[in-house]
Order: sequence, then C-alpha cells, then structure tokens
Amino acid sequence: MPIGTRSPRFNFQFLAGLLFCVCIGLIATALTERFDWLANSGLSLLTVALLLGIVLGNWPSLTSSIQEYIAGIQFTKQKILRLGIVLYGFKLTFQDISDVGLLGAVIDAAVFLSTFTLAIYLGIKYFKLDRDIAILIGACSAICGAAAILATEPVVKAQNEKVTVAISTVVIFGTISIFAYPVLYQLSQYYFVNIDFPLQFGIYIGSTVHEVAQVLAAANSVGGNVADTAVITKMMRVMMLGPFLVALSIYFIYQDKRQVRDSDPGGVGGSFGFSGARSGIPWFAFLFLVVIGLNSTGLLPKQAIQSLVVIDNFLLAAAMAALGLTTQFSAIRRAGLKPLFLASILFLWLVFGGGLINIIVTVLWGL
Repeated sequence: MPIGTRSPRFNFQFLAGLLFCVCIGLIATALTERFDWLANSGLSLLTVALLLGIVLGNWPSLTSSIQEYIAGIQFTKQKILRLGIVLYGFKLTFQDISDVGLLGAVIDAAVFLSTFTLAIYLGIKYFKLDRDIAILIGACSAICGAAAILATEPVVKAQNEKVTVAISTVVIFGTISIFAYPVLYQLSQYYFVNIDFPLQFGIYIGSTVHEVAQVLAAANSVGGNVADTAVITKMMRVMMLGPFLVALSIYFIYQDKRQVRDSDPGGVGGSFGFSGARSGIPWFAFLFLVVIGLNSTGLLPKQAIQSLVVIDNFLLAAAMAALGLTTQFSAIRRAGLKPLFLASILFLWLVFGGGLINIIVTVLWGL
C-alpha cells in the first residue's frame, strides 16, 4: 500500500506492523524499569526502544516481514509520534518557570539560541551537511535530545537514517555528560564560593545537558539539591520545543513563498541553503502548548496526569521502535563522520560556552 497517499487500511498487515512496534515499546519499557543501570548510563527509554528497533530492523530473517508490515510501522512512526509529542506536554507546567526564576529562563533561552544558530551555521556552511541533519542535530543539542528530534522530524520530514544519526549523537555526548559534569563540579566549586553554587550548577546542568534522563543522572552524581534545580531548568528548556517547531515551520513556509516569488528554478531559496519548505503549520506543536497550559491549571487529578505520562512514554517508545525498524545500517554509514564532528563541537559549546553564558548572566543578575 502506498504510504502517505491515502488513509491506512486496517488490515492484518497494518495491525501486525502496529503491534510489532507496540511489543518493542513494551520490551524497552520493561528493560528500563527492571535495570537501573540503563538510566544511569544515559540510555533512556526512547534510546533503548530505538536500539531494539534498529537491531530487529537489520536482522536478516526479519527484513522481508518488516517490508510486508510497513504500513503499520509507518503509521506508528508518523501518527502515533505526533500524539506522543502532544501528550508530552503533561510533563510540563508553566509554573516550573517560577520555581527556578527568570534567571533560569534567560540562561535557557541564551543557550538554546546560541547552540541552534551555531549548529546551522557550522553544519551547513563549513561541514556542508545536509540541511535536515544540521537542523536535527541542532534541535537535539539545543533543546531536549531524542524528544526534540522526534518532534522536529515531522516538520522537516527527514529520512529515517538522518534521524538515527542525530539520535546517535545524543547517546554519545549525553553519556559523556553524565560522567563529565560531576568532575567539573568538583573542579570548579572552589571558585564560586560567593554564590549559591549548588543552585547555579543545577541550572548549568539543566541548561546544557541533552536529555532529561541524562540531566537527572548527572545531577544525582553531583548530589546535594542540584538534581531538583537541574530537572526544573531542563523542563523549562523543553518548553521551548513548541515555539521552536512553530517558528521553524513558519520559516519554511516563508522560504516556499519567496522561492515561488523569485521563480527560483534551482531551489536555492534563502540563506544557508534552506529551501523546499514543508507546507503547513505543525498543529501538534500548538496542541503541545495547549496541553502544557491545561496541565498548568491544576484542574486535572494528579493520578490522571500520571497515567497520561505513562501512556505518553509508551507511545514515544513505540514511535522510536518504528523509527529503528525502518533504519538501515548501510545508510547510517553513508552519513560519514561529519555529523559526529558537528555534534562534538556543539557538545563542547554546551559545556564551555554554556558555562560562560551561565556565569555572565549570573554576574549580570547580581548574584
């Protein structure tokens, strides 16, 4: 059945593909709940689901079956993913901003804007990377790791292999962060005796580490009251995902209109090679913000929100499994080392440039 041309037919092959992704998501959930060392090593639920999907998707005896059930797998990767992103808003509230304060919000915004701008500038101009890869790596580094990649993919409509390459950088450098930040804490705490250093270091971790799970692992290794501040700061950073998706889609639409107006037959269209804009506003991004607002009202029972969060984790895990099932090792190898080089520069920027941003804003704040 052609994908993307009509609504999926709910036949046996479709349901089999959907259930295959569901089963992998359940296995990933069980593994992460059973083995604490997975989270401690930086392998979040989404990452484990992706890895399982990649292994099974490249298993020789399963290749033909996956192609037979591809309709259900694609439905999971596209439609279920969007629902998961919307429900992700139940993990956030606008009150989180007040818990850390405007200081954390300003630092988050500065780190986000500088990191994504650097990713686009270096990735496209110097590394000559494909635009989609540069955007995905920039989004995961600047916002919230694998979740940002999953949310950005429907807007840019990147190929599976590009998404997987970007996610691999989250695993590599996010894992390094878990071990690097506690060392940085021990080395640097003696130089900041005049401020509330645990609080500031918590903001530093939350504003610069890739994923929420990695933030929690790194902050817990530091100890003290760093973890709570780090996670809240990180969730404030995650809130930037909605406006980012909307802004990115609007920019694409602007490039489309500009390309039509200028009658650009070569499709160059705009600075840094942005062209071929994806039509339409990602309505799931608006719904994501609406859900955050609903969660901020406190009207929903806490137990109901907890249940929705569990459901959301499972939906995102199934979507990650679908992504892995449709990713081939050969395509990842063809991506080369340039994406890794870009991600490594962004990682160094987050550690040192992000640290400098934290220090400058803190000093200007008068702390």
